[in-house]
Amino acid sequence: MCQHRPECPTAESEDREAAVPVACHPEQGWSLLCNGVVLFEDTGELLPDGRVIAPRRSVAHAA
Repeated sequence: MCQHRPECPTAESEDREAAVPVACHPEQGWSLLCNGVVLFEDTGELLPDGRVIAPRRSVAHAA
């Protein structure tokens, strides 16, 4: 999918978030990367094969 040189990390790579965004929708909270990964603003990810990567940041809870 990626046509950059050097190529961006694949969706299977640990550093997949370093790929170039090809569509950004900050008002909706997501971006599509050139490797097919949908990256959400909460750091969650949806991989091209349908797997979900849970968000990595902690969420503050109201007391």
